[in-house]
Amino acid sequence: MTDLQVALITGAARGIGRAIALELARPGLVIYLNDVVLGDDANLTQSQVEAKGAQAHLIEFNVADGAAVQAGIDRIVKESGRLDILVNNAGITRDNLIVRMKEAEWDAVLEVNLKGAFNCIRAATKPMLKQRWGRIINIASVVGVMGNPGQANYVASKAGLIGLTKTIARELASRHITVNAVAPGFIQTEMTESLPQNVKEAMLAQIPLSRFGTPEEVAHAVAFLASDAAAYLTGQVIHVNGGMLMV
Repeated sequence: MTDLQVALITGAARGIGRAIALELARPGLVIYLNDVVLGDDANLTQSQVEAKGAQAHLIEFNVADGAAVQAGIDRIVKESGRLDILVNNAGITRDNLIVRMKEAEWDAVLEVNLKGAFNCIRAATKPMLKQRWGRIINIASVVGVMGNPGQANYVASKAGLIGLTKTIARELASRHITVNAVAPGFIQTEMTESLPQNVKEAMLAQIPLSRFGTPEEVAHAVAFLASDAAAYLTGQVIHVNGGMLMV
């Protein structure tokens, strides 16, 4: 049991998830780092988080498996006595044009990206309601607002996540639990690094700031929403996209 603040970040082994963990990491915080399979990437994230003074624990489960999620969050509450911050970052892509998209590709993306967030929110809400305090941050996407050819499944999952964010924010506000989303644009990750140069140039042409964002810039927005400074924000979508979409 602990009196320290406790956070759970899904999909935390690398990329944006790792950046979020490192941005949140500080003395006085216990961070549970989740991924579907834990390996060298997760071990590196754990060591980097601990180097910043936070306590870090690895926790393996598939967010699409409701029973596994419940067992994982039960473990967190048993070990730490509470859960204060939930960051739903886990996500996958299975890109294809709609006329070629297989049902399995659609189902896989919706199961992880949208149902996975639902599973985690449902399980995390119980200890947060008891505490009468909590922060839930969902990682959406710019394409969930503007659409993107070849990503019908991914776009639907992220648009659904934005709607879920707004509904749960209304349900939990009376217990001082805020629920918000961060919608990244094109972020510099392993995926974007591997794109052909002409594709990168076409993507950059859509961004007024003329560069990709960094995982750290997404993490800054998450850290703000997780803080006391964001106590009067709920049901909001913070866009981190270099001006690609202005709403």
